[in-house]
Amino acid sequence: MRCLKCQERAWVELKRHHAAYCAPHYTEFFERQVERNIKAKKMFTLQDKILVAVSGGKDSLALWDVLVRAGYQTAGLYIDLGISDYSMRSKEKAMAFAGERGLPLIVKDVRAEYGDGLIGISELSKALRRVPCSGCGLTKRYLLNQVAHEHGYNVLATGHNLDDEAATLMGNVLHWQMDYLARQSPVLESTHPHLAKKVKPLYTFTERETLSYVLIKGIDYIEEECPNAQGAQSIVYKEALNAIEAASPGSKQAFVDGFLKSLQPVLHRDEAGVTLNACSRCGEPTTGEVCAFCRMWERAKAAKAKGKAVIPTAS
Repeated sequence: MRCLKCQERAWVELKRHHAAYCAPHYTEFFERQVERNIKAKKMFTLQDKILVAVSGGKDSLALWDVLVRAGYQTAGLYIDLGISDYSMRSKEKAMAFAGERGLPLIVKDVRAEYGDGLIGISELSKALRRVPCSGCGLTKRYLLNQVAHEHGYNVLATGHNLDDEAATLMGNVLHWQMDYLARQSPVLESTHPHLAKKVKPLYTFTERETLSYVLIKGIDYIEEECPNAQGAQSIVYKEALNAIEAASPGSKQAFVDGFLKSLQPVLHRDEAGVTLNACSRCGEPTTGEVCAFCRMWERAKAAKAKGKAVIPTAS
C-alpha cells in the first residue's frame, strides 16, 4: 500500500475511504477530520471553555491531544469510579498525559466523595442489584455536568467514537427506545444554566482509526477494557457491526449518518418546555424533587447500613 498523499509506504489503510496514509499524513488527516466535525456541527469555538471527559483510554486521550494541538481552551476531568486496580491504572495514564503536557486535570473520587470511602461503582451495583454500567453511566453524567458548571466550562467533550455510536444506535433501534433515539446526536445543546453543551468530535472515527492515531503519536493509554463491561450488550452489538463492516466497508458510517440525516431530526423533541427543578439534596437540575443520582447513592448507603452491601474491593 502507498500513501494517498506522498506515495510513500502507507501505515494505515482506510477501506471505507478507499485510502491509505503514511504516519505523518494520517495524523494530518485525523486532525483535519476532527476539526471538520467541530465546525460542521458547530460544536464549539476557540472562545469556548471545554471540559474533556478523560478515562485514560485511547479515545479520550486522542481527543484531548487533538484539541490542545488545535489551540482550544481545555481541561480534563477524570472520574475515579473505584473499580479495583483498573481505576488506579487508568487514573495513572490520565495524570501522566496531563502532567507531561502541563494540562489541567480535575480528579473526582467517587468512593471518597459519595461512597463514604467504602462504596465504589462495583459495590454500588451489587448493593442495588443493578448492572454496573447503569450506575456508572448515571454517576458520570452527573459529575460531568456538576464539574463543568462549578469550574465554568460551557462545553463537555467526550471521546465517543463511531463504533460506540453505531452500537448505541443498534441497541436503541432493536428495543425502540424512542426517548434515547431522539437524544442521540453528536451535539446536545444546553437546556439549563447548570447543564453544559455536550459534543462528540470523534463520532466519525472507528476504534481502529483512533488507535492508529495514538500509536503514531506515541500516546500512552490503558489498553484493558473496564472489567465491569464484560457481558455488556453493547459488545454484542459491536461484534455484529464489525462483521457487517468487514463484509461491506462503510456500513457503520452509513448507518449512523443515515439516522442523523433522515430519522433523528424527525424524532428530535423540544426539551425547552421541560421544567427542571433544583434537587433538594444537591441543587443540581432534575425533573423531580430529588435527582436520580442522589436517590441512587442514598439507596446504596441505606443498603450498606442494613448489611446488604458487599465488602469493597481495593482501589
